[in-house]
This record gives sequence, structure tokens and C-alpha cells, in this order.
Amino acid sequence: MHFNPYGGAAALVAADLVNAGSASELLDGMVRNGMAIKALTDGEAALIAAWAGRLRPVFAAGVADRPELVNELLAEAACRPHITTHDGKPPHLHYSAADAGPVGRVRAYTAGGLAHLVCEAPDRLGICGREGCETAYVDTSRNGRRRFCSTRCATRVHVAEHRARQVSA
Repeated sequence: MHFNPYGGAAALVAADLVNAGSASELLDGMVRNGMAIKALTDGEAALIAAWAGRLRPVFAAGVADRPELVNELLAEAACRPHITTHDGKPPHLHYSAADAGPVGRVRAYTAGGLAHLVCEAPDRLGICGREGCETAYVDTSRNGRRRFCSTRCATRVHVAEHRARQVSA
């Protein structure tokens, strides 16, 4: 499924931040999804990790509860869209001021991305359905029926279900 830039890449950044376990993983998730952030100070990484903790409830919530949670993030991020050009890219929207710094940019970008996704396809994000796995994901599949963070988790669940059926048969 194709999302607009904020509903797609920004929501993927949000999921990567939620799943990150270290400052380098925070940065890797941002860069992998197209953010032009080269480095983070320890203080910036700590603030972004705290923000990621605020993002997790959006992935874990039911569809009906997501708008309120995202509105809280938008209010805190103080998003103010403007058109910008940088790094040789054509004009595009940014949801933070040019001088917002990495923390402000990440907050605005992820809050805006989740807002677009919640409005366009609110059932396309979640937490893995395998017991014990808490990985957040954005469902970019064609049919939008994803329940697991990865093929590995899906396979584990399906094999366990198959074995349980074999024992009871």
C-alpha cells in the first residue's frame, strides 16, 4: 500500500523509534526511512527515546482510541507545516520549523505521520500478535491484514497452532 510521505515513512520512523533499544538504533531507524539527521547527542537521543515511549500507546491502542492519543502528540509536538527544500530535494512539507533541531523534527514528523495514518488507514498499525513479542509495526501489505511484526513471528505462531491441532486430533 502506498501512503503519503507523512503517513508512510514518518509512521515507519515512529515504529522504528518504538522498537529501538539504543541511541544508534534510534538514528538507524530515522536514516533508513529517509530522515536527514546525521547524528544525535546523548541528550537528543534520550529525549527521542522518551518520545518513543509516548508513541508506543498509539500502536497498542484500538482504532477508536488512536485519534485522541495522536492529538495529544500533535499538541505536544506543536506541528506547524511549511514547504521546504533541502539536500537537493524538490519542495516538500515539513511539520517543524527549520531550526527545530533533531528532537523537534522527530516529534513533529512522527506525530504528523501517525496523524495521517490514523486518518487514512487506522487499522494499519499495531503491536505483534505473538505472545511475548512487543514489536510495533506499520502494515504496508497489500491486503492490510497483518498481525505480526515479521514472518518469523507469524511462522512461530502458526507452527505452534499446527502442533496444538495435531496433539488434539
